[in-house]
Amino acid sequence: MSSFLNPIFLLRIVKSYYTDVNRIWKINNEQLKKYQDKCLRKIVKYAYNVPIYHKKYKKAGIYPNDIRGIKDIEKLPFITKDDLKNNFPDGIIPPGFNKDKNPLLSTSGSMGKPVFVYYDQFTAIKALAGYVRALKAYGGIWNKTKIAQIIDSKPGTIENTVFNSDFSSFLKKFVSLKNIKILYVGEKIEDIIKELEIFKPECIGSDPVMLQQLAQLKNNGYGKNINPNLMFSSSAMLDDYTKKFVEKTFGTKLYDVYATTEAGPIAFECKKRGVYHVNSDFVYIEFLDEKNDPVPYGKSGNVIVTKLYGKGTPIIRYTGLEDVATPVESETKCGILSQSIKCIGGRAMDQIILPSGKTVAPFHVTTIPASVMDDFKSYKIKQFQIIQHKVDDIEVLIVIDENLRKTGPSVEKIIEEIKKRFEQKTGEGVKIRVNEVDEISKGVRSDYVRLVISKIKSPINKC
Repeated sequence: MSSFLNPIFLLRIVKSYYTDVNRIWKINNEQLKKYQDKCLRKIVKYAYNVPIYHKKYKKAGIYPNDIRGIKDIEKLPFITKDDLKNNFPDGIIPPGFNKDKNPLLSTSGSMGKPVFVYYDQFTAIKALAGYVRALKAYGGIWNKTKIAQIIDSKPGTIENTVFNSDFSSFLKKFVSLKNIKILYVGEKIEDIIKELEIFKPECIGSDPVMLQQLAQLKNNGYGKNINPNLMFSSSAMLDDYTKKFVEKTFGTKLYDVYATTEAGPIAFECKKRGVYHVNSDFVYIEFLDEKNDPVPYGKSGNVIVTKLYGKGTPIIRYTGLEDVATPVESETKCGILSQSIKCIGGRAMDQIILPSGKTVAPFHVTTIPASVMDDFKSYKIKQFQIIQHKVDDIEVLIVIDENLRKTGPSVEKIIEEIKKRFEQKTGEGVKIRVNEVDEISKGVRSDYVRLVISKIKSPINKC
């Protein structure tokens, strides 16, 4: 029997919608802490029956009753990406979990073998509440605003689990959902923009690459009737250049949502800009340095995430995101008192390491093309990629929009300025090469958005 015919399951969905979406606007710090403590106790108790967690906890001498709340989280051992890979499938779920009837999700595998995690249906639906929350924060209403989502909806993604599931069919019995248009990122970009022009969305959401491609087409005369009043990006790191280019082209704000396959929706950009609000009732984030000590506010650290809900594969003190971010004091202007972060600088492995041993976060170099284009009032760079081949050798690849090549500053002048600003950032002793290419090579689609590639091993960066 489908879960959607179960009245208890349906009541859980209704309760989740009315409580989860609005919680971080209504909760204070003390209430949030108590909620997190309760959720952590529950998820640790659940994880103790999962073979990989049971093995690690037993080896560390940890039992569920030892964890009374977030203050005890440091007692728990880390779970790595390799732990999930090497113990898949039965080692990452508790005995009795039905693998056949519950969603199996996977990461892109752009850095190697993908990571697989199991959700149950309710966990997938609850994750969706995080996106509904972000939409609300930006002034949208999920069942009224005309929303176009250009997503990777193939099997194994959270999008496929939600939009191509029994849940979607069930929801349509009560809500028309005609205000939501789902398009597949793998379609021809010209076909996508035609669909958007017919639909005339008020809100467009996709990954940074797709949004940039849409902006390029619009600049070239396509999609004249596509005029959203809100856009948001997810699925990959949004660099400053793409953000500004898309905003300028569409004449609206582009907000960023930070989410992963393993942990679900983690944070969303504040409407006031500058920081991200963590979904602190969904996840708890630790920011640790190379010695696994917590970093203070204003200093970057490796993102260690704990998902505070769900069944299937627990995610507790997970190091596998390999992202770097900076914790900051919570903002109160928006009425949200959850954890706050800024400078989500990409993967820790893709930092720039200098001959002196100092490091530069990806965030600080990906902003250079944007600053150059801003100063020159030109957006003729279609795409760029930064590759550190050696500690003293950095290559910057740029792709030029042929339709804009002869307008504004010359390509040679742009290359010269980018090189100059990289040299200022890295200092002496580093050879900077800026090369124009026809295309930046890629493997799987997600490699399209790897803005920084480092071929040297390095410690934690300083954002």
